[in-house]
Amino acid sequence: MIRLLFLLLLITAPMAAAAAPAPDTFSDPATESRARSLQRQLRCLVCQGESIDESGATLAADLRHLVRQQIADGKSDREIKDYLVARYGDFILMQPPLKPDTYLLWVMPFLVLAGAGAVAFWAIRRARPSDVASPD
Repeated sequence: MIRLLFLLLLITAPMAAAAAPAPDTFSDPATESRARSLQRQLRCLVCQGESIDESGATLAADLRHLVRQQIADGKSDREIKDYLVARYGDFILMQPPLKPDTYLLWVMPFLVLAGAGAVAFWAIRRARPSDVASPD
């Protein structure tokens, strides 16, 4: 009897888990879509290459919760972004605004690419055998 009850529990547990909403999600699909979209626009300060929507860091989870809480409180996307920028700076935005404080964020990828190209050019020139005049 206990084995049958255990087997029944094993079979029905995944169905109950699938039916229950995930924690920290909105039941309204439009609101959930808005939250996910906003989370994709915010950078994880731990991972830095990922948005808080895709990051598994604890800070990212806290920021996702904060974003969802502010959405539930009726704040606009602009208000939420302004709050986070005031707290963490422009770096939290996946696309920081172009202004004197963020020029380096926008220019750095091009500088790194140019530097890598210069190093590659120098290495190739140096590896090439020098032209030796052939005796006549």
